[in-house]
Amino acid sequence: MNDDIAIKVENVSKKYCKTLKRSMLYGISDIGRNTLGLSSHSEKLRKDEFWAVDDVSFEVKKGEVLGIIGMNGSGKTTILKMLNGIFWPDKGKISIRGKTGALIAIGAGFHPMLTGRENIFVNGAVLGLTKKEIDEKLDDIIEFADIGDFIDSPVKFYSSGMFVRLGFSIAINIEPQVLLIDEVLAVGDLSFQNKSLRRLAELREKANAVVFVSHNLEHVRTLCDRVALLNKGKLNFIGDTYEEVQRYEELTRNIRLKNVRMNKRIGKHMYYSSGDIEFLEGGIMDESGNSTDEIFIEDDVIPFLRFHVNNPIENAKISVAVRSTHSVNCIWQYSNDKDRKKVYKLEQGEYLLKVRYKNPKLAPGIYTVAFSIRDQKTGEIYEKNIGYMPTFKVTGKAFERGIIYVESEWDVKKVDIIND
Repeated sequence: MNDDIAIKVENVSKKYCKTLKRSMLYGISDIGRNTLGLSSHSEKLRKDEFWAVDDVSFEVKKGEVLGIIGMNGSGKTTILKMLNGIFWPDKGKISIRGKTGALIAIGAGFHPMLTGRENIFVNGAVLGLTKKEIDEKLDDIIEFADIGDFIDSPVKFYSSGMFVRLGFSIAINIEPQVLLIDEVLAVGDLSFQNKSLRRLAELREKANAVVFVSHNLEHVRTLCDRVALLNKGKLNFIGDTYEEVQRYEELTRNIRLKNVRMNKRIGKHMYYSSGDIEFLEGGIMDESGNSTDEIFIEDDVIPFLRFHVNNPIENAKISVAVRSTHSVNCIWQYSNDKDRKKVYKLEQGEYLLKVRYKNPKLAPGIYTVAFSIRDQKTGEIYEKNIGYMPTFKVTGKAFERGIIYVESEWDVKKVDIIND
């Protein structure tokens, strides 16, 4: 490797088996073949096997923090375990320069019957430290973990938060040259999380490299120089942190949109029909008047509804709403009852209803529309449709936070208070 490269992953793949019984049989067979000097053909898939990581390559430079993001099951933790030497890749090569420290699972490597203090010595020895080196770091590890008298209690009595405190403290206080972290900062109270983030920032200056796996995109944006996006075991993209996080948010929006459409209902759903009106088609339109399922932040939102009136309606009150599928909250709802003199007399036949919300700047996300038609005078319902209409996606270069995207101006200054 070049001197400025701390980690190099070259065309690495790792396979798993879907069934335990077959996995054990394959394992025994592979050990036997390797013992006899025969190839186990690990590069080929057998029945019930699949690639958890498939032909992944990347490099991490010295002093760099690489974030790895992706949906559950995308292969993130498997890559970390291969980097740490827990698993061997079935194909490809991994090269690492420097001592590795890893925090991949809460309490991984802890013996439940040993005390926290004893586990520090066991973990330190596993990581290659001498007893003298562990003794020198022992007070710092105990102080950072901040678990009080429990340090001399068996770890089987520890809470998940205490586990992660002690494990994280060991991992970072051995001052590894390569640090591997998997979704552990989400555990523990705010004070410990902040202390861990400060320690990570310090370690970042000293370590050869850090590989950080997390679903917390705020941590990823703050800590990582670059981000690798995994999807179904494959490396989709690797590059600038903000660009890759936006790619990931777009990927998750597409998946949510697909899942919502498969379920065909959004949260609380209501559909009432008196038989006087029949819904034919609904959703949103683009500027050309065509039905679409994707618009951009800057676009107007144009809900439309085609319906057939079976029996004439004298005083129709029509309401149209836009809803978020994430929280099922109503964002806007408008109807013609604001001007009670303006009523719609619906004759028998087919109608097209179209409403334009001008420059609403919906934040990126998944949304749907809802319609209702009532009698303006009596309030009786002719048709009401919530949670059944097609969904649509809003995209754009903005983070998926909140519902409305707006530009802002900031002014932060110190204010001097003068006492009379």
